[in-house]
Amino acid sequence: MRFDFTALAGPERYRLLTATVTPRPIAWVVTRNEDGSSNIAPFSFFNVMGHSPPMLVLGLMTDAARGLKDTARNILARGAFTVNLVPEALAEAMNLTSIDAPYGVEEAALAGLELVPGRAVAVPRLAAAPVAFECRLHLALTPGPAQTIVLGEVLAAEIADHAVLDAQRCHIDTAALHTIGRMGGAGSYARTGDTFTMARPVWAERT
Repeated sequence: MRFDFTALAGPERYRLLTATVTPRPIAWVVTRNEDGSSNIAPFSFFNVMGHSPPMLVLGLMTDAARGLKDTARNILARGAFTVNLVPEALAEAMNLTSIDAPYGVEEAALAGLELVPGRAVAVPRLAAAPVAFECRLHLALTPGPAQTIVLGEVLAAEIADHAVLDAQRCHIDTAALHTIGRMGGAGSYARTGDTFTMARPVWAERT
């Protein structure tokens, strides 16, 4: 069946995209509020965009009543943020930080999460996250009134020791991170433990 996105309303386009583009990694984003307190929120419109320079992208939707959400407002104002990846063990805490709390409520305290200072940026990271990327704002785009796209340059990564196989060669035990992803439908998630491997084909071997 064909769906003409130019003829669909926003909620319909959202449902189609989120139900089909799966699994989506989750960026658990920490930013600084104007008063110095921390804001934490998860986003699944997220991925890595390249390595030279190392770039992450966030798609940040607006709030119908308040406009820009705290995450977008803070990144645009202060130019720094951390992206933490979500392990299954912290799924409930991550979900709690998605609550529609009023401005100034510290989700870290609400969810019982420890924050530790960033070293490359003046924004903390989540101590229990298996991976945390310290980022500075590279570029922000506003393709429409309902969204802001943020490109962040990764300045440093903190990766849990137990998942580092060889630090000098930058070899990581991906399975040991136990990250989760977002699926279609409200509240639907995926574990990343069920994987398979294929070797990339080489043209010279086929001729």
